Amino acid sequence: MFLQNPSKLVKRLIYSARDDVLSREKLISKNCKLVGNLLVKNNKNISESVIPLCHLKNFGERMSESWPPKEISLDAGKRVLFLTKDLELIKRQLYDGLNLKMNDISPEDLLDDINTDAMTPAWVCFDHKPSEIAKNAYAGIMHDGMRVFSEKALINGNFEVIVSGQRKGTGSSRETAAQCERWAGIRIVIASSFAPIHERNNINLGQLMGDYDMLSRLQNGESIPLEEFTSRYDPVTKLIIENGGLFPFAEKLSNDEISLPPLDTPSGPMTMAEKIIARNLVGHVEGQCVKPHDPVIAQVQGGYSHEFTTAQVHTFLSEEYGEGYQLPNPNKFAVFEDHLLYAAHNPKFVPHMDKVQTLRDLQVEFQKHTGVRDYSAVDGVSPGICHQVAREEFIEIGDFIQATDSHTCMGGASNALTYGVGATEYASLVYSGFTFVKVPESIRFELIGKLSDGCTAKDVILYILSDHAREELTLNRSMEFGGPGLSSLSIDERATLCNMATECSGRTGICEADESLYDWMENAQNLDRKRMQSLSVAPDEEAVYDGGIHTIDLSQIVPMVAHPGNPDKGIPSDPTNGANISDIGDVSIDIAYGGSCTAGKEDDMAYYAEVCQAASDAGLKVKEGVEFFIQFGSKQVKDLAIKKGWHELFESVGVKLIDPGCGACIGAGPGVSIQQAQVTVSAINRNFQGRSGPGKLYLASPLTVAASAFTGKITAWEDGCLES
Repeated sequence: MFLQNPSKLVKRLIYSARDDVLSREKLISKNCKLVGNLLVKNNKNISESVIPLCHLKNFGERMSESWPPKEISLDAGKRVLFLTKDLELIKRQLYDGLNLKMNDISPEDLLDDINTDAMTPAWVCFDHKPSEIAKNAYAGIMHDGMRVFSEKALINGNFEVIVSGQRKGTGSSRETAAQCERWAGIRIVIASSFAPIHERNNINLGQLMGDYDMLSRLQNGESIPLEEFTSRYDPVTKLIIENGGLFPFAEKLSNDEISLPPLDTPSGPMTMAEKIIARNLVGHVEGQCVKPHDPVIAQVQGGYSHEFTTAQVHTFLSEEYGEGYQLPNPNKFAVFEDHLLYAAHNPKFVPHMDKVQTLRDLQVEFQKHTGVRDYSAVDGVSPGICHQVAREEFIEIGDFIQATDSHTCMGGASNALTYGVGATEYASLVYSGFTFVKVPESIRFELIGKLSDGCTAKDVILYILSDHAREELTLNRSMEFGGPGLSSLSIDERATLCNMATECSGRTGICEADESLYDWMENAQNLDRKRMQSLSVAPDEEAVYDGGIHTIDLSQIVPMVAHPGNPDKGIPSDPTNGANISDIGDVSIDIAYGGSCTAGKEDDMAYYAEVCQAASDAGLKVKEGVEFFIQFGSKQVKDLAIKKGWHELFESVGVKLIDPGCGACIGAGPGVSIQQAQVTVSAINRNFQGRSGPGKLYLASPLTVAASAFTGKITAWEDGCLES
């Protein structure tokens, strides 16, 4: 969260390899002492060389130097916007001058699960400048096929407060969602709860977040002490908010105007996430424990960005440090070209392809300038989706990884702590090698039994989404998976569970290590088994789980979907809309899509092949009127499919194959719907309105997707289901 001047000493402290944790601690004890979280050498505070990440002059043009004041009140000339389930009511506020008060609205009337795709759809993110992004704030909220927020509607409405329901900012880690409000004039964000990455992005931008009672008091003319907005946060986060956001905080820290509190957590039992954070602490002796909500500075083992996000990272660093800036440890980080390779296949993206090319060019410029690992496309073909390739090639057991994508949590299948951050935080960590961490609470899922035929890990996570996540038990928590049932799931299936922790609005997902994981890692990366065992983490017997311990009997899981809701009626299309396939009746489909980081893995290909082989044996091809797409998650996955004959099998029954990439999951490739009337059953992770085209989208498992492609309606897979 702040950047040390990379002197020789600090480089040794920050960038030493994980294997050298002990020697790093010896170095600290020998050369420095810790005051709060600040390293001190020769009685000189190293924080004197701490400097803010972004160009403060440019940032200050958009941020009042007096924000936030000690007392918060509403500006008489500004307005409050309520995002209601009644979309017509939103329009009346935007265009007819209607002003509402909290007393006029019931919390149940407010939109829940407003996702970052609704706030800044993919095409809006093709602009990497926040002032441009703000012009199309909330462009993804649609009503009867039309935008509710026209261009500049949020800016022109003169709003300073925006209000919504539960789980504000679910979905992608894109910082653009918070930027679109901030640069449109919003300074106070009111909601029942916030998704964790979006909340952090708001904090970094200096936004205040509050509840409905606080808004009622403000609208009644009361002034509220700033302390009430910050009291629920840890001491460091509180300081960031009180100082107007990350950059003003960093500036004051560099001038010794503020100091960080010490970490005094006593020894005690820890969860898996807590153990990984504890052993990566910067400036503490070996064996220091952490507990939920502790604010700490921790080392990371690596990270990555992609062409959707790298442009902002490069811009931030260039503005602060000049065009000649350097990264001290570039081989720990990587760039991927995976999201927008097939963007031109979406008619909605075609007018923006010049902006897409700018994003690509800026990523190439960043990679050449810094020397980070390069996973760019070659001859138009990507080496794979970042999360899949990362676990294949460089995420190791026990690692701490951060990247600019919410599905970074997929790496948790490798017994690693991995999660997404915004572009600002990522720029900080690639430059410094460490990051600010608020230790998350945890929730444990104790798996028992074994899945029935026709069920996959996707059905398990859809069940968790419809039950535990909807009740907000997973909100901002590390979702820990263990128990005897975990051993019945392949490593790829565990990756599915961890991948969709972000859809649960969790901080991350992490699985216990076992012999199956060691086997997989040996095959994937040729790693030493004893070293992996020494780096693995397991929860202590008395570890505290604030979200509870929940037993899930895998044998009771049934094939499920997440239905598309009814956004026009204020029911969001969301992954938490779980339903058993046996309960939804006949749902005819136009598109079946198998792919994405969630369902483009080797085991997913085996599932598609199982169904396609049965179809071939029955003399069937993909149902007339249905398009069935399979997109490989990586080159390695594609090579396996060719080796096993699946590639040929897929084509023989009418499947349309696509080279590695994110594709339709991000709305950028074959498999997206083109018309509102189209219905898709998809193995991707999100069914947000408009994310994969204008049609309706049901989330389902790879087995369900494949079976449905041959029957023409959503069908749970079971032996013989294609013969009739």
